[in-house]
Amino acid sequence: MSIKFGLLALLERGTMYGYQLRVAFEESTGGTWPLNIGQVYTTLSRLERDGQVRPLPESEAGQRPYEITDAGRAELTLWFATPISRADRPRDELAIKLALALTTPGVDVRSVVQTQRTATMRTLQEYTRLKARSDAPADLPWRLVLDAMLFQAEAEVRWLDHCEASLVRHRPEPPSATAQPETAPSEQEARR
Repeated sequence: MSIKFGLLALLERGTMYGYQLRVAFEESTGGTWPLNIGQVYTTLSRLERDGQVRPLPESEAGQRPYEITDAGRAELTLWFATPISRADRPRDELAIKLALALTTPGVDVRSVVQTQRTATMRTLQEYTRLKARSDAPADLPWRLVLDAMLFQAEAEVRWLDHCEASLVRHRPEPPSATAQPETAPSEQEARR
């Protein structure tokens, strides 16, 4: 999710200034995505430039609230109606890491897999503890985010199991018998 749509969704609830948006965003995501206040104001500036929010007069305390515009509502409605594509998500760093570990000399791929499995299992246990503590009706948004993180961690453990099983079956190709060893250039070639 982009910060842009998060802020638009929060402003759909009512006018808010930057700090309120930051707090509401973190509460809505259960603190899983901490926001820097600078990100909030940079995003608000772009949204204002694009006509999706408008600033209101400053309060006596010097805080400038923002409200969503009709263009912002239209953009938010379209976002909620459009499925998220796997291609829209960031690259999977773990998959890339394991692919590179397989092709990098001297890397113990099984150790990389085991280290990740241990870390993911700890994360899974922590998510399970957090879920056991959140049962108030107001916790539903947080529980849904937590469930998504739990399911992703469970899927990662299953994928790591698959990787480990694939490594057991993997037989690296021996160097080709017809490959010629590199030779040093002749004296004449070196002078050219």
